[in-house]
Amino acid sequence: MAIGFEEKLWQSADKLRGSMDASEYKSVVLGLIFLKYVSDAFEEKYEELGQDEYADQEDKDEYTAENIFWVPKEARWTYINENSKKPEIGQIIDKAMLAIEKENESLKGVLPKDYARPGLDKAKLGGIIDIFTFKVGDKESRRQDVLGRVYEYFIAKFASAEGKNAGEFYTPSSIVKLLVEMIEPYEGRIYDPCCGSGGMFVQSERFVEEHQGNIGDIAIYGQEYNLTTWKLAKMNLAIRGIDNDLGEQHADTFHNDQHKGLKADFILANPPFNSNEWGQERILDDYRWKYGIPPAGNANYAWIQHIISKLATSGTAGFVLANGSMSTSNKDQLEIRKNLIEEDLVECIVTLPGQLFYSTQIPVCLWFVTKNKEKNGKRARNNEILFIDGRNLGHMVNRTLKELSDDDILKIADTFRSWRGTVDTEYQDEQGFCKAVSTEEVKENEYILTPGRYVGLSAVEQDDEPFEQKMERITADLSEQFAKSKELEDQIRKSLEGLGYGV
Repeated sequence: MAIGFEEKLWQSADKLRGSMDASEYKSVVLGLIFLKYVSDAFEEKYEELGQDEYADQEDKDEYTAENIFWVPKEARWTYINENSKKPEIGQIIDKAMLAIEKENESLKGVLPKDYARPGLDKAKLGGIIDIFTFKVGDKESRRQDVLGRVYEYFIAKFASAEGKNAGEFYTPSSIVKLLVEMIEPYEGRIYDPCCGSGGMFVQSERFVEEHQGNIGDIAIYGQEYNLTTWKLAKMNLAIRGIDNDLGEQHADTFHNDQHKGLKADFILANPPFNSNEWGQERILDDYRWKYGIPPAGNANYAWIQHIISKLATSGTAGFVLANGSMSTSNKDQLEIRKNLIEEDLVECIVTLPGQLFYSTQIPVCLWFVTKNKEKNGKRARNNEILFIDGRNLGHMVNRTLKELSDDDILKIADTFRSWRGTVDTEYQDEQGFCKAVSTEEVKENEYILTPGRYVGLSAVEQDDEPFEQKMERITADLSEQFAKSKELEDQIRKSLEGLGYGV
């Protein structure tokens, strides 16, 4: 199948969506793709066993021994496809999903089972089934990662369609790739406390494979609050054969930690930005608040401290936060940031351009933290923080969305690696892009972690900065100032309400 078939497939499937909401349609389509995958793998093995006179095609062990899901007769794609035009196709698919879950313990409670609902047009459902004629789960398709490409493409498209609600299940692939390239999770325990659809884990596995590592050397741990998204992550990892522990159920990381006692070697995360209702009052004396109690109106520093609490002694964490986290003057957050810096936990801060997310136009930053700068690199970097200003990187892929290229990703990652001493290239500060700064200098700058404060302007920006870049930089700065003023406004409102004044 030619490159670009994902787009054609999406266009065909999207035509059948009609008035159905993208978030609802997502489960319908991705569930069918999963069903097609497990059936393809099963039916290929079934045919292979049929050529062996001593083999039993209906022996479940023949399949599970090769990590192939056992698919009962009523759940096989040939049967589904034969019945796609029947009015009861919804019930047939629901029964197929139930049958697969019953026979495969790891999928219990994961697959969507609401295809029979009255609101789902059965003619369109049959049409979607007819679209998926190509193989996604046989050996050749697995070798070409046909399913991975379709699944990832569809998840990205759903994120685009859902807009502002997409952030809870999808992190743009270029940001995920950048995080993974920077922390290099070759072996050990990998953890994501808000794992969405599991993209961080998929990219980590891909990274290990591309660097000739052993997939068996990494262990995956994650947690997700949203039930639908948790199921999506379980399916996403199952189709790729990635062993994982995403907890016994979907759950709130702050209030129902599914991995108590875990100490991770690598943590990758994209927490919800600036969450203002995260239940702070219920866990005021929590052991995680070692550096200060996070404010009730913003969970950013609760996420940072939860992540640090899960780090192994020489572990590294890389995560996405809103730009306001680098410089907020909120008393509680400033105190925590001060303590993090003085404890020498902050390793690197990277600012990125705006428009990278479907869910928000505001620019974001990447934080990297570690408990021991001597052990997670080959060069001691105690009391030093690397600042990288990547706001001028990236390119527009459409009218509203920007993406980092592979060259952009390598430019940032190689800078970080050379500073750490894990590559042969010697690190050097670059005016307007990167600078290694002592924690003492950061203290003198009121513990502000915004890279632009330290790296200065590039020669191009100083002499003849292009209008578009200048406007983007100004917009980013204004967005940050707006976030700060909004935060202050919320604090004032809550204070007035506490005094009995309605606002």
